[in-house]
Amino acid sequence: MPLKRVILEMGSGNDLHGSDYTKAAIRAVEDALHHSSLTMIRTLGINKNDVRVDVTVGVQKPDQVDIEAVKKILPVGTVSVSAVLGGLDVPDDAREDPTVIASAAIDVRLDLP
Repeated sequence: MPLKRVILEMGSGNDLHGSDYTKAAIRAVEDALHHSSLTMIRTLGINKNDVRVDVTVGVQKPDQVDIEAVKKILPVGTVSVSAVLGGLDVPDDAREDPTVIASAAIDVRLDLP
């Protein structure tokens, strides 16, 4: 059966100093995680490994996101992470150190009838 989306959660995160796109991405994913609880996994007796979790993170420099570091913070499921062009870099007029803002979407899918 095709996997069906059961949760779509969004979050945002930033790195104020240092232009660390991975740090901003992780904070965005953590923000999304803090908005949801997958109690249905326990309630319905679903195996955690049967959960599919697809994460998309938007930043201005997607190639600078450490995908494996972002994957490590997801607590359950088979996880995929992709970084795409998005988010926002806010320039600092005094120096070359923009504030990095990331957006994240977490898509949770289950094999349901």
